[in-house]
Amino acid sequence: MSNAQDQEPFEKSKSHSKTYSLVELVRAPTTMADHGPDESIFSFPVVALLESLLTLGVVAFLVIMSLAINAPLEEIANPNTTTDPAKAPWYFMGLQELLEHGHPTLMAVLMPTLMVLFVMAIPYLDNVREGAGVWFTSKKGKKITLYTAVYTLIAMPTYIFLDSTFPLREILRGQLPDFILQAAFPGLIMTVIVLLPLVFVWRTKPTPREWVMTLFTILFVGAIVFTLTGFLFRGPGFKLY
Repeated sequence: MSNAQDQEPFEKSKSHSKTYSLVELVRAPTTMADHGPDESIFSFPVVALLESLLTLGVVAFLVIMSLAINAPLEEIANPNTTTDPAKAPWYFMGLQELLEHGHPTLMAVLMPTLMVLFVMAIPYLDNVREGAGVWFTSKKGKKITLYTAVYTLIAMPTYIFLDSTFPLREILRGQLPDFILQAAFPGLIMTVIVLLPLVFVWRTKPTPREWVMTLFTILFVGAIVFTLTGFLFRGPGFKLY
């Protein structure tokens, strides 16, 4: 009789629908337990002021540049006359420069796709919270980034100059299949250029973040080199000057 009386309130409570449930038990302290005001930065006015100053600085720079550099409109385009050299807009200039060094499928499709996929994969390759938000993470990270940037500033222009001066694709044309000349050789050379600094970094027992910094520095500095080369050092016939 007592069991039935004890069970009756339980049965009544089951008849009512609950709007809550126990999701998870977490062992204290939680993630935010140790983060107090001393470890925080007020978004207003500190961050807001910095962003406002940055915005004003960019606007001032653009205004001064527009006043100092003349950019007149050219004559109406003539479909019967092609501009020499015919250059893409500056944001595609690096891609057009790449096309000068290999097959379009390799340089304009495969390599840009790999670059974009690498940038998208960075949060998954480097998911360690230690040193997050610190420029280059550590002194070792600064050295890796600096040396990689200097290496890229030397290796990429050297490759562009040698490939434009002694193009193997033209010298060996007809002696080897076009696939080897247009895709295999350029792809192999670019792979060696990218992997060479990784070999030196590997000797220092790098963290995943240091691997990412090395590859991203090569990508970033290489993009600047190819863009400036196509924009400033390509003349009539898109020859290197």
